[in-house]
Amino acid sequence: MTFEKLSGEIIGSAIEVHKILGPGLLESAYEECLAYELRKKRITYERQKEIPIVYKELSIECGYRIDLLVENSIIVELKSVEKFAPVHTAQIITYMRLANIKTGLLINFNVTVLKNGLKRFVL
Repeated sequence: MTFEKLSGEIIGSAIEVHKILGPGLLESAYEECLAYELRKKRITYERQKEIPIVYKELSIECGYRIDLLVENSIIVELKSVEKFAPVHTAQIITYMRLANIKTGLLINFNVTVLKNGLKRFVL
């Protein structure tokens, strides 16, 4: 599936979750519901996927986790914040680099209209 098609499926699923739940909940609630929507569409994903930091030949397990790795090709980082901060962009770009994944979605559920809480990334 292309990035455009797969990201469209993920965003459509996130919109469905947001339409039903609205803003103001914890990220973990949105993650659980988004995973449910993806599962219904038979889209494979991993939740809370650990990624190590690799420094030279040293691999460090520090507890960094990707919220959702969808179809082994898109990192989905979920937020429930007033607005995106530069650190959120830095976080997803760093996760993409560490996991060697070229595409990502940053989704903030704490907005009145979900399209205002979406950012796509391609390295």
